[in-house]
Order: sequence, then C-alpha cells, then structure tokens
Amino acid sequence: MRIIAGKFRSRRLGPIRGTDIRPTSDRLRETLFNVLSAGNPAGLEGSVWLDLFAGTGAVGIEALSRGAAMVYFVESSKPAVELLRRNLQPLGVNGKFQILQQNVERAIPLLDRQRVRPDFIFLDPPYALREAYQATLAALGNSTLIERGLIVTEHERKFDPGEEFRGIHRVRKLEQGDAALSFYRRK
Repeated sequence: MRIIAGKFRSRRLGPIRGTDIRPTSDRLRETLFNVLSAGNPAGLEGSVWLDLFAGTGAVGIEALSRGAAMVYFVESSKPAVELLRRNLQPLGVNGKFQILQQNVERAIPLLDRQRVRPDFIFLDPPYALREAYQATLAALGNSTLIERGLIVTEHERKFDPGEEFRGIHRVRKLEQGDAALSFYRRK
C-alpha cells in the first residue's frame, strides 16, 4: 500500500495484520481522489477531512499528501491507532491532523461541539458491520458537521447502504470491482 499522488507520492504505508481492517485499495483511492478533484483547479488544497473508521489512515494521509489543511482520524482499535501514528510520523505533518481513538458514534457529537466543518467525510467501516453504515450516516444527518461538505462511503458492491438519512441523500454511486463508493450531500 502506497500514497498515490501529491507531496508524499510513492511513500509506503505500513500494513496491519491479523485484524478486520481492510485498507482502501490504491486503485479505489485513486478513483476517489480523481472524482473529488475533477473540475476543481485548486484540487483539495486547504480542505478539511474526517476519516471515520480510519484503519491505517490511507485515505486521510492521501488527502494530506494532496494538500488538505487538516484531517481528523477516528479509529477505535488501539493497534490501528498505533500503526496510524507510525504512518504519519515520518511525514512531518504535525499540526495538520488529530487522532481520536474512540468509537465513531462518540466522535461525531464531540467534533460537532468543536464546530469542525469538514469539506469531506470518508467512512469505511469493516464490511461485516453493515449496521454501522446506517447508524453513522444517520448520526451525520443529525449533526451540523456536514453543512456544505460531501460524505463518501466505501462499501461492498453488492451492499447498498441506502439512499437517504435524516437530511442527507445519495447523489452518486460509483462501482469498481467488488467495491463501491456512495456520495452523499445534505438536502
């Protein structure tokens, strides 16, 4: 697994073995960032990200590599958080990220109270935790985190997380191999 583009292009990220963590593939990450950058001459420069169920941090680190100003990583697994710290340490991006080692359902209200207003929220729970998609999307719909931004979920192609959740709705679905990306905005 490597960083695809930007300042840290071709840097390798450490893997995590023996857990349920399934990092977003290089190919799917490349597709995601191509879609998000399309039609935007500034790219992702200065954007704020929430990387929920962050795992290795591949998506958030890719965002930092491409110019994101801040990434909030939310991950409850201690081994994953330790790996995430090891992946971030050599990049010299101190002050451009915050790691919240807690469950997503606790982190959303906390970030809401801190008045974090991300441009992009990426969520990728373990595929086996299907109920986490609906619960997280509903919680985001009830929060003020997503006033103007975009939510992107990675999920199995054969699983549909849903069209609408308390004030947010799907605007696009992109399938690639066995995976898919669903894009949501506030109504």
